[in-house]
Amino acid sequence: MSETFIHESSYIDDDVVIGDGTKIWFFCHVLTGSRIGADSSFGQNCMIGPRAIVGNGVRVQNNVSIYEGVVIEDDVFLGPSMVFTNVINPRSFIPRKDEYKKTLLKKGCSIGANATIVCGVTVGEYAFIGAGTVVTKDVPAYALVYGNPAKQHGWVGRSGNKLTFGREGITTDATDGARYELENGKVRPL
Repeated sequence: MSETFIHESSYIDDDVVIGDGTKIWFFCHVLTGSRIGADSSFGQNCMIGPRAIVGNGVRVQNNVSIYEGVVIEDDVFLGPSMVFTNVINPRSFIPRKDEYKKTLLKKGCSIGANATIVCGVTVGEYAFIGAGTVVTKDVPAYALVYGNPAKQHGWVGRSGNKLTFGREGITTDATDGARYELENGKVRPL
């Protein structure tokens, strides 16, 4: 087991769980009820919670706020200054804390720098969201999406490299040798 590191400039509220080996760097705040897995890393100026759930092996770059209602599974990458929302129609003068929508980031997905994830969506396993993208709808597993609004531009493997499928619907990722099948608009590893 490796030791957890919390920089002295960061604040950790009561009733927080932080897994072994996790590193929390400069000027972060982990709010009450949040759960962070093992071997995750948070760059400077991150806010987590309250009651956010972050898995194991998650990499959160600088200037990211993970709000209540966000659930992040294992091995997810969050690029610098990407944004989550938690209410569809916010107004400063109308309290809507009872209207938070769940946002789910599935295992191994990557969210590029300055992307926005509008609340209530699910980003599928190993999906890749390009920098600056605005995600307003669910993203399938292994999908490559970018733009505003997000549009799918292909598929990626676990390695994050773009996959090209032949007529038979099977391909091999040149980086790691993993094989994938595209069938009925869905990718699955073989």
